[in-house]
Amino acid sequence: MSEKWSPRTRAVHGGTRRSQYGEVSEAIFLTQGFVYETAEAAAQRFEAAGEDEFIYARYGNPTVAMFEERMALLEGAEDGFATASGMAAVSGALTAMLKAGDRVVSARALFGSCLYVLEEILTRYGVEVEFVDGTDLAAWEAAITPGTTAVFFESISNPTLEVVDIAAVSALAHKVGATVLIDNVFATPVYSDAIAQGADVVIYSATKHIDGQGRALGGIILGTKEFIRKTVEPYMKHTGGSMSPFTAWIMLKGLETMELRVRAQTASALALAEALQGHEALARVIYPGHASHAQNPLVQTQMGGKGGTVLSLDLVGGQETAFKFLNALSIPVISNNLGDAKSILTHPATTTHQRLPQDQKDALGITPGLVRMSVGIEDTDDLVADILQALEKAV
Repeated sequence: MSEKWSPRTRAVHGGTRRSQYGEVSEAIFLTQGFVYETAEAAAQRFEAAGEDEFIYARYGNPTVAMFEERMALLEGAEDGFATASGMAAVSGALTAMLKAGDRVVSARALFGSCLYVLEEILTRYGVEVEFVDGTDLAAWEAAITPGTTAVFFESISNPTLEVVDIAAVSALAHKVGATVLIDNVFATPVYSDAIAQGADVVIYSATKHIDGQGRALGGIILGTKEFIRKTVEPYMKHTGGSMSPFTAWIMLKGLETMELRVRAQTASALALAEALQGHEALARVIYPGHASHAQNPLVQTQMGGKGGTVLSLDLVGGQETAFKFLNALSIPVISNNLGDAKSILTHPATTTHQRLPQDQKDALGITPGLVRMSVGIEDTDDLVADILQALEKAV
């Protein structure tokens, strides 16, 4: 029945398991272990656990399983494995499948922690990593050669919001038998069609839009049942990066309102981008959903024309002006999260991407004046007015 539901309905009801009490809100099974009626039953479960049988919370839990199933239904994946954080999902998905001598081709524009995993951790263990301009299909084609094991990119990059062509890059990767792994946070599960467009593995930081209210860290890896259960699960359950039952319950509650929040946030983000275009204090307004964005035609086909909940502003005058602007805001908060019900702004050059060498910041377009804004669910007119008054004070 759930296969026939729309994504919005799946996000509310998918994967629900009710106990004998028939609770409306999903139960939290706060237990690290499970009891077996007999020694023989324990031995049998360890040998081959059934679909709704559990051994240890690091391996699986009823509340966590509900979240995994709901996300898989929502994304159109066969299965999922929930993790302790978004970066546990990124590092877990990559590390679980790669070994010394393997080769990864990745977009250069990535979140700082993703870059660290690729540049510092994987290469330390003999994995070859090559970076390309994610928007340049010719560069992808030249780099994805026979022998490439995996291709990795953010579908929308952080923080300069470049959009990568999922279908085209996936087609290039599949020609040589490479697995396509996508960090899909900025696209959100609401606008994602990544698996249908060719992705093999889709990764989310559930900390962002899925929770949506700044309460908990979490992540999820989505893909085929074979990849999740034979590659990801053995690695994650032995290295300890699984999600807690309480966190899974929070994420289930977040999913119920996610589409309503994300669509409202997206509408406000577009309104802000339109209101700020051409402002004298801004060198650039970057928003994938606006016609001025270089990959806006791709956004029309890949995300149904919706640009997501995040925009970036590049202030004339650099860091000093950017800081004045941030400090003059009344409604948004200064923090480094995104996808929250509250509007959040951060200065990437001194926060999320602080440790990048200057030449890399320059190559990625992370200027001293760049500010990333995650748009919340506040009144749009209030947000526009507050941004405009802060810009006035900053220059």
